[in-house]
Amino acid sequence: MQRRAFISLLGGAAVASVARPLVAHAQQPERMRRVGILLPAAADDADSQARVGAFLQALGQLGWTIGRNVRIDTRWATTNAAEIRRHAGELAALAPDAILAFGTSTVGPLLQATRTVPIVFPIAGDPVAAGFVDSLARPGGNATGFLSFEYGISGKWLELLKQIAPGVTRVAVLRNPDTPTGPAMFGVIQAVAPSFRVEVNPVNMRDPGEIVPSQHSRASRMAV
Repeated sequence: MQRRAFISLLGGAAVASVARPLVAHAQQPERMRRVGILLPAAADDADSQARVGAFLQALGQLGWTIGRNVRIDTRWATTNAAEIRRHAGELAALAPDAILAFGTSTVGPLLQATRTVPIVFPIAGDPVAAGFVDSLARPGGNATGFLSFEYGISGKWLELLKQIAPGVTRVAVLRNPDTPTGPAMFGVIQAVAPSFRVEVNPVNMRDPGEIVPSQHSRASRMAV
């Protein structure tokens, strides 16, 4: 009887020794992920706060809880280019799992700071022309994200203009030469213009103050 009790005791000890590591493993906390956010805005900017709030809400819906399995490092860099570069360097040095870059002005400095940390931009005018990605089909590198819209839609604007005013033959296209989207969108408009028998001419301007209305102008105007 004593022999049986001794064997049972050994068996129980063996089971316990195996179970303890399993229980300890099961109780280990989840791996903490780290996400950086870089915004070209001040901390009190209402629109940017709303965007960050929507992002955090979506993370929560997907099971990511701040302090439990994800840490968020947010940098409000304002619109100052030097501040954006400084904060981009700081975030890259933290080596997070990914960086969310709001605005085209933040992606370039981040790519200068790191070529290994994944960078995601929610919106960009022309990431190819800006050098953020190699192509839309194969971004390559460490940056990816979403376009503002497909450039082919700018050709539809000219089509709509002809439907509204069929007699139009000359169109002035207002564009900002400092943005990569302006020239690209004009290229599409220029390509479809012959099919509508319209002559298009680009008019470069950088702010609304450069738009001078003229009652004597015979050309219709489009803004890109």
